[in-house]
Amino acid sequence: MSGTPPPAPPSPEGFVRRVGPFQATAINMSQMCGIGPFVTIPLMVAAFGGPQAVVGFVAGAVLALCDGLVWAELGAAMPGSGGSYVYLRQAFQYRTGRLMPFLFVWTAMLFIPLIMSTGVVGFVQYLSYLAPDLGRTSGDLIGLGVIALVVILLWRGIEHIARITAVMWVVMIASVVLVIAAAATHFSPHRAFTYPAGAFDLTSGHFWPGFAAGLTIGIYDYLGYNTTAYMGAEIKDPGRTLPRSIVFSVLGIMGIYLLLQIGTLGVVDWHRMTDPADIASTSVASAVLEETWGRGAADTVTVLILVTAFASVFTGLLGGSRVPYDAARDGVFFRPFAKLHPRHRFPVPGLAAMGVITAIGFLIGRHTDLATLIQLLTTVMVIVQALAQIVALSVLRRRRPTLDRPYRMWLYPLPSVVALAGWCVIYGYADHNSPGRHPIEWSLAWLALGCAAFLIWAWREKVWPFGGKEIDERYDAAPAAEAEPAGT
Repeated sequence: MSGTPPPAPPSPEGFVRRVGPFQATAINMSQMCGIGPFVTIPLMVAAFGGPQAVVGFVAGAVLALCDGLVWAELGAAMPGSGGSYVYLRQAFQYRTGRLMPFLFVWTAMLFIPLIMSTGVVGFVQYLSYLAPDLGRTSGDLIGLGVIALVVILLWRGIEHIARITAVMWVVMIASVVLVIAAAATHFSPHRAFTYPAGAFDLTSGHFWPGFAAGLTIGIYDYLGYNTTAYMGAEIKDPGRTLPRSIVFSVLGIMGIYLLLQIGTLGVVDWHRMTDPADIASTSVASAVLEETWGRGAADTVTVLILVTAFASVFTGLLGGSRVPYDAARDGVFFRPFAKLHPRHRFPVPGLAAMGVITAIGFLIGRHTDLATLIQLLTTVMVIVQALAQIVALSVLRRRRPTLDRPYRMWLYPLPSVVALAGWCVIYGYADHNSPGRHPIEWSLAWLALGCAAFLIWAWREKVWPFGGKEIDERYDAAPAAEAEPAGT
């Protein structure tokens, strides 16, 4: 019974299934708990106007878990590379042909690398704690160098990347645990749980806009729970591994975030986090360590946070670079993106393009406002991915009852309804919480531009609405008559 197990068979897409349960959860958690909470705690406090900001992290966790259950069912049923691209194509191909998957890839090629760019912005932000005299130009060059290093490290086989990710996951856990432990040694319940007057007045004109802004920041911090869904063709036993990696990563990060948020508020006065001149507004975790264990410990943990930020960008581009590959291979995106590296079998054009866009987004983020950038990116993502995917789940349940579903959403359709409401709140308050930036209008303009690009592409390819529809039901379970006979 002992011996070396046979190598994992390749998936139909050409990838090799080598990522197991622990590595899959580590990939998700590394992406989720990158630099996010370390730079957004002050933003969350500013949105709520006090330590009641913890509500934002709880709300974000609820939305992430409910939306994660949507991803879990879809990912387990259709474990191909590309994530949402696969799900939207399978659900909407009957009425609109390839429109929805095209629009998703069109949007994802923008929002995935730009989300990664916020991680690089946070990296440079914390680096400034170690080097207070770091100038803007020097910070820009360092950030671009970090992006280049990420792309170089990803330029290899997935089995090597999985090992690198596991090491980064350990560093991420260590950095968060140290901050939580330091906060626990000097925790002040009075500081953490003393709220301003009217903090929870639901009838005031400030609570709900603040809640929407906090929910946006909260879900941004949890983004990454779906990273392995983009790598479905490289996951071992995806029917079990994908749902578990999503649920375990959301629950694990939720507990970590609550301890981190409450602990930080119990050490650093929340008023300091709203003062742009105070180090607590840009490097709040470093401020916690400095207040508790001294400058030496703060410097050490800041280095770990930098590694954590790097890990989040690393895993984000790892999963995101797979998105255009499946679309191009199926003829729904630019054909050059269907190219895999001849030896290491990773999508070369997707990785290169997203690396370039991440660099551009980093420079934009460095010279604008991080909170506004998060609002813009989240708003762009809502229509084509979040809302469309929730609808896709119901469409597939009704239209494709024979679809093989190793996992089915718990308490369906309640999680879908909660996720739908949460995303609508984020979208509906976007303009209010970003005055003068018009994120709703920009998202609609980008969507309209994508529709125009699709029509041009469809006309050249002679597909719907200028040709016939091609129906693909590859993930349906085989009819009983065609199933393999039971062993005798």
